[in-house]
Amino acid sequence: MIASRTRGWTPGIASVVLLTAVAAGCGAEDPALTANDTVTDNLSSGGGVPSTKASAFFGDIAILNSTDLAFTTVMTTQIKTSNRKTLFINPSLECGLFTQTTVRSKNGNKDTSTASATIQMQVLVDGVAAQPGVVIYCSRTQQLSATLGGILQSCTDANGDGTITAGECLLTDEEISLLLSTMDAASFNFGAGVGTGVHTIAVQAKISTSTSVQTGSAEAFATIGKGAVVVTEQRL
Repeated sequence: MIASRTRGWTPGIASVVLLTAVAAGCGAEDPALTANDTVTDNLSSGGGVPSTKASAFFGDIAILNSTDLAFTTVMTTQIKTSNRKTLFINPSLECGLFTQTTVRSKNGNKDTSTASATIQMQVLVDGVAAQPGVVIYCSRTQQLSATLGGILQSCTDANGDGTITAGECLLTDEEISLLLSTMDAASFNFGAGVGTGVHTIAVQAKISTSTSVQTGSAEAFATIGKGAVVVTEQRL
């Protein structure tokens, strides 16, 4: 089941849209399922989940134009183990960063603007963080510095001595701007030891941004696109 999602950047607005997707597992068919049952209903409730060797979730996940987002579940699936096993979990996400910095300077003064954006990920198994904990999926710090003389507007011999000095000239700021926008796919392997039963795997994302300016300006946003998570079990 796939819903539509909004695309594009709208500076200053944080938009979060979590879309439904397909969860799949490998294992024996559950005899309790009837023609009126759905796999999604059983997965969400944890009832009727067969013991499986693997489970997966695929779908469109849209977190757009976000400057600050606490850890939020973006993907979830379930797997049932018949005895104690180690789960290997591999979440993959499209990871986008937007940073823009502008500096303004005159009279040889140095100006610096900085923009940073980071997307962190963690996996919870039955509410407990899987190893190795929080992982940075993508991060960027963009810093722009310039020392400029300024744009000469006009000069006047204010004291009438026949000599025009720099102090008798009107200068306006010169300006330099830098913008970067990227989208990459990233993945990482997580692990967790579990016992017998149905286990819920939740993939969570966190977005953090920061800016620092003097006389210029800076913006930073982050976005998460499509995602997938694959879970397999092994006896170690």
